[in-house]
Amino acid sequence: RIYGTYGMDIGPSPQFLMERKVHTQISRRQIIKTKLKKSCSFTTERLKNMVMDFFPVLRWLPKYHCREYIWGDVMSGVVIGIILVPQAIAYSLLAGLKPIYSLYTSFFANLIYFLLGTSRHVSVGIFSLLSLMVGQVVDRDTECGKECYVLMGVFRLGFVSMYLSESVLDGFATGASLTILTAQVKYLIGIKIPRSQGHGIVLTTWINIFQNISQANLCDVITSAICIAVLVAAKELGERYKHKLKIPLPTELVVIVVATMVSHYGNLNEVYASSVSGAIPTGFIPPQLPNFNLMYRVAADAVPLAIVGFAFTISLSEMFAKKYAYTVRANQEMFAIGFCNIIPSFFHCFATSAALAKTLVKSSTGCQTQVSSVVSAAVVLLVLLFLAPLFYSLQKCVLACIIIVSLRGALEKFRDVPQRYHLNKMDTLVWCVTALSSALISTEMGLLVGVVFSMLCIIVRTQQPRTALLGQIQSTAFYEDNWEYEGLSPVPRTKIFRFEAPLYYANKDFFLKSLYRMTGLDPTLEAARRKKNEKKEKERWKEGDRGTTVKGLDQADTTLHLVPKEVDFQTIIIDCSSITFLDTAGITTLKEILKDYNKLKITVLLACCNPSVIDSLKRGGYFGKNYKMMHQLLFYSIHSAVQFAKDNMLLADAPPSPGL
Repeated sequence: RIYGTYGMDIGPSPQFLMERKVHTQISRRQIIKTKLKKSCSFTTERLKNMVMDFFPVLRWLPKYHCREYIWGDVMSGVVIGIILVPQAIAYSLLAGLKPIYSLYTSFFANLIYFLLGTSRHVSVGIFSLLSLMVGQVVDRDTECGKECYVLMGVFRLGFVSMYLSESVLDGFATGASLTILTAQVKYLIGIKIPRSQGHGIVLTTWINIFQNISQANLCDVITSAICIAVLVAAKELGERYKHKLKIPLPTELVVIVVATMVSHYGNLNEVYASSVSGAIPTGFIPPQLPNFNLMYRVAADAVPLAIVGFAFTISLSEMFAKKYAYTVRANQEMFAIGFCNIIPSFFHCFATSAALAKTLVKSSTGCQTQVSSVVSAAVVLLVLLFLAPLFYSLQKCVLACIIIVSLRGALEKFRDVPQRYHLNKMDTLVWCVTALSSALISTEMGLLVGVVFSMLCIIVRTQQPRTALLGQIQSTAFYEDNWEYEGLSPVPRTKIFRFEAPLYYANKDFFLKSLYRMTGLDPTLEAARRKKNEKKEKERWKEGDRGTTVKGLDQADTTLHLVPKEVDFQTIIIDCSSITFLDTAGITTLKEILKDYNKLKITVLLACCNPSVIDSLKRGGYFGKNYKMMHQLLFYSIHSAVQFAKDNMLLADAPPSPGL
């Protein structure tokens, strides 16, 4: 039961009583039994639903509106396929693998997501961050065969992605982008330096670059400058006239075709020793069973890969589902990305996930369904079967330019730091810590640091939350913060205290200090002071020194006389509307407050408690045996508690009836 009042005026209001519903408790054994019975009953309809849920394509493909959707799907599929080919070859530099493996990954990932995915617009395939993380693992364990690291996709721990805030993900992407940029500089200028490993690879790589800068290949430097200028200019023009262009400019493909022809006919590799991609075989390598003995060696590296892959995929899926008014299933997305990694592991592919840039292009080119993924896979297949050898003379510096220009969006987030700081200082700090740790320590460690630091920030916020004393909005039943609002009326002989956080072991001391500071009274110190004064009074009574006492007062009156003048209240109301839960320490704290203030004849009332907090107080014995004191300690609103306090004060101040 919770007692309250109704009305908007500050005068007496009618009382009402809130009754809690009685919920029938079902035994855990019965719940488990029911679930087992339901899951073990295989009817034809249930089996059909299970298959269609696992393969969402069976639900939406029969309803496919060919005339309405086919043109947009084909157009976006062709564009994404054209973009995929140069990116696949370029990102092979990041992963430390041969270009053919990137093409395999793009092909299989698109087909599998078509069957299992629930998002219509997400483009799944190679992703720069994952390619970089795969490359770092490849460098540490080259002796076991690079293609074996596809086993990292087996460990799908996507549930951990709920702890990745937007600030952590953005900071991680920006920090990793700095690492990717650093890794490509050696290809830009054509120097040969060992690939750095372990922590601090950004600093180590730059030191090696400056130590070997004299060995820079002039041909690669000139080629890189031209390619970056063309790519950046094309990106700027594309963004400026994107409303007039029906499809994005295939700049990367044009640059690769032109650069390959120049390199081939100019014999840049033979004449100027420019590094080229080399032979890219056609066709498919026979499937091979992964070496499962490697699992224990790559398990630790698989965790951050799985978290990042799933986090980016579900974030993009939900973003575009909201934009185009349809729904996605997070669990199914985890299955889809998991199988996009597991099944291709038998076909010499590596870790994959959704990619933001290609997803944006897919959306802007009229994509309607995942049929576009099949079209993209067909384009990649064409390259795999026939066109791959044509890229033999393509310079690696051209691929590095494509990677660096594609990072522009992530690197431009540095310009948003002032705006982030203006919106939320704590989130900006999380972003900076994650970005710097990802760049200066390592990508995996940066993600871990970002998550831990983000959690610590949440703990700090709850350890020292905002507190306030409330005043009454004139002629209403509402109360607000005295510090924030003008013209609030103080409630006579009543302090209303608000604590804006859950009350638990980590902030109980802060709760007490804030309450004592704002009310101006520490009940423990006050009780000790009164006890000391009473002791002195007793000693004076024994000595016959009555000069410091009031004539005619007995011992009880003397105690009341000793109450300090600054204690000008008789009631404390705690606004619990922001207290989401209580632990054992929180319950004990409230019980101690109630006991300590009651010793000083000060009433403590609770208002606006949610049902879980009330249940915690009941279990903790706050309301006494059989909850007899509940109607005197707990109120539905602050105003009802204020009215109760006023009524009690009127009764206490009323003169005794004649004859008593």
